Amino acid sequence: MGVIGGLLGSLFNHINYKLTVFRMRKIRARWMRVMEAVIVAAFSATLGFMMMYFLNDCKPLGEDPTNNPIQMYCGDGEYNAVAAIWFQTPEASVRSLFHDPPGSHKDVSVGVFFIFYFLLSCWTYGLSVSSGLFIPSLLTGAAWGRLFGSGLASVFPNSDWVDPGKYALVGAAAQLGGVVRMTISLTVILIEATGNITFGLPLMLTLITAKWIGDFFNEGIYDIHIQLSGVPLLPWEPPPLSYNIYANEIMSHPVVTFNTVESVRRIVDVLETETYNGFPVVDPHPKEQGDGESYQTFRGMILRSQLIVLLTNKIFNESAEIWNLKQISLKMFRDEYPRYLTIQEVNVTDEEKRYTIDLRPFMNPSPYTVQHSASLPRVFRLFRALGLRHLAVVNDTNEVTGIVTRKDLARFRVWRHRGRMGLEELVISDRM
Repeated sequence: MGVIGGLLGSLFNHINYKLTVFRMRKIRARWMRVMEAVIVAAFSATLGFMMMYFLNDCKPLGEDPTNNPIQMYCGDGEYNAVAAIWFQTPEASVRSLFHDPPGSHKDVSVGVFFIFYFLLSCWTYGLSVSSGLFIPSLLTGAAWGRLFGSGLASVFPNSDWVDPGKYALVGAAAQLGGVVRMTISLTVILIEATGNITFGLPLMLTLITAKWIGDFFNEGIYDIHIQLSGVPLLPWEPPPLSYNIYANEIMSHPVVTFNTVESVRRIVDVLETETYNGFPVVDPHPKEQGDGESYQTFRGMILRSQLIVLLTNKIFNESAEIWNLKQISLKMFRDEYPRYLTIQEVNVTDEEKRYTIDLRPFMNPSPYTVQHSASLPRVFRLFRALGLRHLAVVNDTNEVTGIVTRKDLARFRVWRHRGRMGLEELVISDRM
């Protein structure tokens, strides 16, 4: 069942990937997204009513395990078992497949319901509506898991260990694990939901197998959508096969820097034209290098928010007699957090633009740095473990040559398919 869940999960992810790419390319207008949601809703209702009409799965009243039996297309004194699944909430349908006694549903009805609901859940996830993934995947897995248990019951008719409800639980875990590739956390969730710790070992084995089989073909559904959305989210581990990539190959350069004593005009111009959130502070005198480029000695790092606060409070060297040094404290920066002003909202006169600001008392004098010869895994681990936003790259003489951000690291991704793997570089940022 773990193998089946991994195969179905990878198929689900592949179909949804193709649908998402089609939506991103073709369905872009708002009215088209609304029409797609309406079409999916109408198609889902049509399939449900067709199943109720064409599948003769009528059971006598009194044997119904549901709280509200529905007679639809059945005779008097009977209820429709297919309608009981469709007209309940998905959560109640999952509970029914887990706890209904054997023989409550025909195998043909459960099989057709599984096929239709699997395709509908593939189509629905990614719509411009607030649709979920957990419950549809659990319901799909519970359907084929109960079908699997019914098949075993027909093969071993006199066995007491064959319970379709238990196999529905394992099938639900396998299906959801094959889609999202979760193992330990999903096992805990299902154990908490069932209240029975004896299912821990079979559920863990099923989920691990489903993850291995699914990873052989593609990534989890969340990883696929993160990649399609272009979100620079870093994985837990650095990409393999990247030890021959160095910091000077991944850093962004040239770097926009500030001198230790900088003019207000240049600070305002840089903040208006650039969107960066951190700037290296360097010595004002550059040193010529043999390759014709000039670098400046790295002294620290200052944030955009700090510069905004300094400009707002008029902390200029020429007006040092106006502001008292005792008033400059950490509270001045904390009062502006978290909604800092934009540079357009800061009023700086033409006369004040001729002033200067000494950045040394306010910068971070000891930020984390890496050598230009550091490998990508080393840079990645330092960046990821410390939760950094900027990482300056320096040469052998402590001169800043570049800066590494999250986008610079996130553009290196590993692809895996059918036992093969490789490293690819995605185009995320125009500044390289």
